[in-house]
Amino acid sequence: MNELIIIIIGILGATVTFFVSDHLKQGRVRASATLSLLVSMFFYCYPEVLSPFLTSNIPLVFIGASFIGMVTSRAKGNYFRLALAGCLFSILYLNKDQFFEGYGGALGALAFIALFSTITFSELISKNTKLSSGISTLKKMIFKSGQSE
Repeated sequence: MNELIIIIIGILGATVTFFVSDHLKQGRVRASATLSLLVSMFFYCYPEVLSPFLTSNIPLVFIGASFIGMVTSRAKGNYFRLALAGCLFSILYLNKDQFFEGYGGALGALAFIALFSTITFSELISKNTKLSSGISTLKKMIFKSGQSE
């Protein structure tokens, strides 16, 4: 049951951050920081609401998933992909074990892996049947969005 709650939090962290950033026009950093602060402060003030495992892990999962929600809509950000990336992030987080211990930026690295994997996979299956076409499409998308920011 705890794992399912963590996965739901990952999905919510990614999609709600994207919604606040893109639709409420609050900006990516402000959306991620504000929502992460609210979730973290809630569990800091009310640690007895849920089990100790959830109380200590929900803020971390939400913060990491909010990094996924910081993607721009120009980079193929949509709610299904973000939900899938948030789910993948949560699964990676639950199974990371000691791999990222001592590595600064583990949440960001996991968020990057989840989002990049989701975008790559969906691009490959949606438009292209050849791997080389999918990779070239992905390169164009990355370099196009990187030039305008």
